[in-house]
Amino acid sequence: MLSAAALVHTAHFALHGIATGGRVGARGVPLFPGDGAWLGAVIPKRWARRAVTRNALKRQIYAAEREHPLPPGAWVVRLKRPFPTTEFPSATSAALRHAARLELRELLGARLRQRLAAGAPPCTVATA
Repeated sequence: MLSAAALVHTAHFALHGIATGGRVGARGVPLFPGDGAWLGAVIPKRWARRAVTRNALKRQIYAAEREHPLPPGAWVVRLKRPFPTTEFPSATSAALRHAARLELRELLGARLRQRLAAGAPPCTVATA
């Protein structure tokens, strides 16, 4: 899924997705039961060294998705660069959570809706 280009970007996050309809596993069992959205978060240690920071960012991702529900599909939000430690010296602070939440609202809200309204497919289909 991450080998395909991201559907939308912000300064620190990227959103990847694939269509889930009809995908089955080795035993013929659907990989994604149900018609809803499946969301994952990738926060590499390279960009967020402390576990408390990674967990705080994941919580912000899932909270932002509850505010802006995604269309059906398998989605991954990826942290693509670190938040500057000069601006956010604390591993988890209200300022960091606020900055991440604003960026995630933009990613999952306005930017994704614009991309989908422009005729882009809701999810890119990986060919691997």
